[in-house]
Formats: sequence, structure tokens, C-alpha cells
Amino acid sequence: MRNYIIKRLLLIPLTLLGILLVNFAIIQLAPGGPVEHTLAKYRGMNVDATAQITSGAEMRMSGGESAYRGAGGVPEELVKELEKQFGFDKPVHERLWKMIKDYVRFDFGRSYYQDKSVLELIAERMPVSVSLGLWSTLIIYLIAIPLGIKKAVCDGSKFDIWTSFAVIIGSAIPVFLFAVFLIVFFAGGTYFSWFPLRGLTSDNWADLSWGAKIIDYFRHITLPVIAMVIGGFASLTMLTKNSFLDELGKQYVLTARAKGLSERQVLYGHVFRNAMLLVIAGFPSMLIKMLFTGALLIEIIFSLNGLGLLGYEAILTRDYPVIFGTLYISALLGLVLKLISDITYSLVDPRINFEAR
Repeated sequence: MRNYIIKRLLLIPLTLLGILLVNFAIIQLAPGGPVEHTLAKYRGMNVDATAQITSGAEMRMSGGESAYRGAGGVPEELVKELEKQFGFDKPVHERLWKMIKDYVRFDFGRSYYQDKSVLELIAERMPVSVSLGLWSTLIIYLIAIPLGIKKAVCDGSKFDIWTSFAVIIGSAIPVFLFAVFLIVFFAGGTYFSWFPLRGLTSDNWADLSWGAKIIDYFRHITLPVIAMVIGGFASLTMLTKNSFLDELGKQYVLTARAKGLSERQVLYGHVFRNAMLLVIAGFPSMLIKMLFTGALLIEIIFSLNGLGLLGYEAILTRDYPVIFGTLYISALLGLVLKLISDITYSLVDPRINFEAR
């Protein structure tokens, strides 16, 4: 196992280097970059998400001394000043080498449009995404695993049929619809006003006592977490059920029953270890999904300043340091969590030999 861990650790920097090279290529080739974005604002042009792409392409194709100059006649001095500000005044190979050195030191630069470093922005937004991701993932696993095991044991019963309706509803309806429903009924004031509508904490959170802070925190996070749990528990429930059903039909289960073992001993003494492998394997992807993708709409709907909302805003404004800094961190977390998942594999079932792969 030690050799496998060393091999995986050596692959992490190579994977991050590949991501970095792709990021750099996008910076060079994608239209509507930060220089074009700023020039468009200077001329009073539309700079929404779709207009940035078309206006950027038009500016690159237009004639003139600068590749960024458009029909508006922007002074060349201003263009050069913007290129220097955003780091586009140096040759490509110098920018690439500087980017590699900075990323190795976890120096992602400063935001183009916010007077903060990327690490400061990530540190500010990380607690929100981590809170949503961890609580949602924990509750999903606490609900889906027992429910999936019960559905497998009671396969074909009324319990299995009725719970399948809940699973189908959870998988068919988008998460944001659940979020809107929860806001309208429990936070909008039309029916009930039990929970706050915006943010992760109240404005006077710093002045509250410790007990009041905890209560305030959970009141704010309840609705977003419920929306994410409803939208995420269905797939894990069916994965658990099908995994256990597959194991319950194997020969070693019939042999264990023939030797007089009770159903509980068969289930938790023999089946559980084998059936849980697939469930454990999906933990890293589930956590990454909750942290960086599943929470995006939830953060927007509930006005939560997390990493998802940070990345979304950065994409709209072509804030490349923020975009690629968050992407780099999320990729690194994903690789580390995948390694942790494989180690957990071996702890659950020592028969698995990753070194032979």
C-alpha cells in the first residue's frame, strides 16, 4: 500500500501541471478577456456574460495598431497600461514560467476587480461552501445508507414501493425548485417566516452569545442543506440498495445462511463489507459535487458567499486569477480525497491490493 500511495502522490503534481497548462492556454485563446472587458466598460458597451464573448471577438478582429482596439478609438496608451496591469505585456513563455512558479508557491495573484488576493477570497468564501458540503454530505449518507439497506432487505415489500416514490421525486425534481419551495413556504413570509432568507449568519452575529451564535448559524443553514439533501440522497440510496441486493444473491451468503447464521449476522458480518465498497468509492465525488457544483445554485438563491458563487462571478467578469485559483484548489482537493477514498477501500476490505494495479 505504501508504494501505491507514493505513486499516487507523484501523480498529483503532474495532474496539476496539466490543469495549469490548459488554464494558461485558455487565457491566451479565449476572447473577452480582462483587457477587452475593461475596454468595453470604458466605451460604455454591454459587458454581460454573452456580450463579453462577442465583443471580445469583434475587438480582436478589428483593425488598428492594437489587437484590443475597437471602433471606439481607445487610446493606445490606455491599452498598454491595461496590458501591463493584467500582466499581458510580457512574452508568452515568461508568463507561463511565472505562472508555474507562482502556482507551486500557491500564489495565485490578485483579483482583477477586487482589491484582494485570490487566497484571501478563497479563505473568506471557503467556510460557507465547506459548511454546506459537509453537512449535506453527512446527512445524505446518514439517510441514504440505512434507507438503501432497508430497501434491499425488504425488496418488493410495501415499504420498498412507497419509499421508491420519494426516491423518484428526489431524483426527478431539480434542486433549485426545492430551494424555491422552501423559501416561499418557510422564509418568504407568505406562509411562514421560521428561517432567515439570506446569508450564513445574521448581521449582529458577532454580538451574540455562543449559544445564540450556534442557533443563528443552524437557522441560516437549515433550508440550504435541506434543499441539497433532498436533491442528493436519491442516487446514493439506489446505489446502496442495488449494491446490497447484488451481494445478497451471491453463493457465500447462501452458505452462511446454511450454516445457521442469523440474517443480521449475514448482513453485517459478511455482506456489509463487500457491499459498502461502491458506496465508499463515491464519497470523494459526492463531497466535491456538494462543495463546488451542487452548491452553486443554492448559494445564488440563498445569497451565500461561497466558492461556487465566487467562481460564477469570476467567470462572468473574466477574472482569470480567481477562476483558475479556485479550479486549482478544487482539483487538488479532489485528488487528495480520491487517495483518501482508496485508503479507506483497503481499511474496509484488506483483500484489495492497489499495488498490483
